Amino acid sequence: MNLVDKEVTHRSFGNGRIVKHNDSLIEIHFAKEKKKFVYPDAFGKYLILHDKTAAHSLEKIIQEKELELEQLEQEKEDEKIQLRKEQELRMEYEKLMKNHILHSESQMVIWCEEEELSKVFSEWKVFAGEIKSGINKGQPKKPTRLYQNSVCLLTARDSNMPEKDRRIIGLYMVNKDFIGKLCDDGYIPAHSKYRIQLSEQESDQLQFWNYYHDKKSPQKISWNTGKYRYFDNVWIAQILRDIVSLKSDTPEQVLAQNFFNHFCKMNQINKEELPEPNGALRH
Repeated sequence: MNLVDKEVTHRSFGNGRIVKHNDSLIEIHFAKEKKKFVYPDAFGKYLILHDKTAAHSLEKIIQEKELELEQLEQEKEDEKIQLRKEQELRMEYEKLMKNHILHSESQMVIWCEEEELSKVFSEWKVFAGEIKSGINKGQPKKPTRLYQNSVCLLTARDSNMPEKDRRIIGLYMVNKDFIGKLCDDGYIPAHSKYRIQLSEQESDQLQFWNYYHDKKSPQKISWNTGKYRYFDNVWIAQILRDIVSLKSDTPEQVLAQNFFNHFCKMNQINKEELPEPNGALRH
């Protein structure tokens, strides 16, 4: 917008004429002196433009700039709020980690439906599901027992297969900063390193019920309802040990061995004293 030679009035300096201006400054010649002002801020506060058409266009420019400034201020305020939330979350995280006591069943076994299988292994995260009833109905479930030492065991069963044929299709350590109590969206992300997807042939050799049993009814083979259930730490160690053997003489064996070692360390499990699997299929 060209304002050169436009007439203006200043409440202190009187009438003047614009001789120069750019995106940030405007220079005006008054009767006795030259003055520079911030553009376009000075208009509406100190300066009145005589040309009505130009004044109308300038008013739109000023309004747009004010809107931009408001948006910038709001962004700054949002950043402060976000930073404060992150600091509060970090403090809560540190408190939970400090007071964390290792639970004997801090692992999770998940029933992966057929439609989510490809997504699980491409995004490497699973959804814990939604609360089915009560005042929090529809809200994501919080996997409260999961900490840095936890593994998500992924299982699947074809609809035409009996429950006893449920297969283990993969597993992963949770993200190293993950705490289930702080999980608001219900998604459990995988560790960047400790994650294994099994081939169909490998899965056929790892039946879930060889490891899992209901401690109240050891011979019972029934999933009943729900997307997941918590799992004994020792059982995951047994599965990892068997995966190491299963992947013998393959490039994946090193990863499986490192995963096994890391898991046992995190869960204070003595690898040398690890018992043989004793799941429902073995009873």
